[in-house]
Amino acid sequence: MTDKHEPRLFPDDASIRSVGERMLARTLPKPEWTHEAHLATTLWLIVERPDIVPERDLPNLIRAYNESVGGVNSDSEGYHETITQCFLRAVRLYLARTDPTLPLHEKVNRLLCSEEGRRDWPLCFYDPKTLFSVEARRGWVEPDLAALPEL
Repeated sequence: MTDKHEPRLFPDDASIRSVGERMLARTLPKPEWTHEAHLATTLWLIVERPDIVPERDLPNLIRAYNESVGGVNSDSEGYHETITQCFLRAVRLYLARTDPTLPLHEKVNRLLCSEEGRRDWPLCFYDPKTLFSVEARRGWVEPDLAALPEL
C-alpha cells in the first residue's frame, strides 16, 4: 500500500455522533465530509442505528447529502457505489474482530489506523481503471485483482 496519509482521529464519542447526525440531517459542512467522516459515520450507523441498513440506505443518504451541499452525483463525481460498498465491507470486517465494549471513538480511531481504514484499501482488490470507472461509480463491480475478504 502506498497511502501515507495520517488519519484525523476523533477525540470522543460525541464528535462521531455529531458528524453522523449532521450528515443525516444534511447540515454537515462539505469540508467536514472527509474520508474519516465517511468511515466514522458508517461505523456509527452499524453500531448505533439499527433503523438504518447501510448497504441499502447509505447510497441514497450520501447522494442526498452531496446534493444538499451543492455537489452532484454524476458519472465523474459524487456518490460511488463500489467504493461505498467496499468500505462497508471493510467496516464490518473490522468490527467482527473488535471488542464490542470499546467506546465508539476507540472503535472508529482504531479502524482509521487499520488496513481497512486506509484510503487506498479498495486498491488491494481493484485495478484503478476498474475502480474509477463509470460502471463502478454507478453500480457494484466485482473486484478484479483479488477477492474481498469474507465476512
